[in-house]
Amino acid sequence: MISKLYVALLHECVECWRPVAAESLGSGLFRIVGAVPDDEVWEYQPGEVVNVREHTFSDGSKGLVATKVGPA
Repeated sequence: MISKLYVALLHECVECWRPVAAESLGSGLFRIVGAVPDDEVWEYQPGEVVNVREHTFSDGSKGLVATKVGPA
């Protein structure tokens, strides 16, 4: 199943998030899919497996953001 997550954009003057497609792997893990636009630097790259957490954005909306998978 493909879900929408948000990945932090790096090297921006303010907090910025990119909505990305991610494949659910179960157990709260997701693999980021798609491609990074040439003019962006993402915190996590396509193919990486991440955890998620709920985040409240500056406009008050909520979404799932990618976080690093911890040690096993």
